Amino acid sequence: MIQRFIELGEGYSDIYELLETAKANKHRISKLIALHTKINNNDITSIVVVMQPTTIGDFQALYMCREGLPNPTQKANKRYDLFEELATYLQMNIISLDVKPSTIFNEKELYHQYLIGILRLNHIIPPMR
Repeated sequence: MIQRFIELGEGYSDIYELLETAKANKHRISKLIALHTKINNNDITSIVVVMQPTTIGDFQALYMCREGLPNPTQKANKRYDLFEELATYLQMNIISLDVKPSTIFNEKELYHQYLIGILRLNHIIPPMR
């Protein structure tokens, strides 16, 4: 199985695309994830919508808005509230994890591999086949 992050941006206006993509594909959504981290003493959050693997090609997309939302446990914000509204609409829980920031990785792809490893170890996404 190929599991790949598809970054839509940092969660400013692109969060609306993430929400609409999720609503249009609600039958394919597997998990909703909030990844919390700290960059330059700022508590921030990435949000992720995990899709079911495709039938043909066995590809699993993880749509992400990376490190652009304030951490909702530290500071309430409307953008995260919209993600919570999506979870309510889909009748799903948001899985929250604390992770390392992307800034400590030399390449974005290495960060994505790190996250995939964390998600697999926690049985949030299926293991590699």
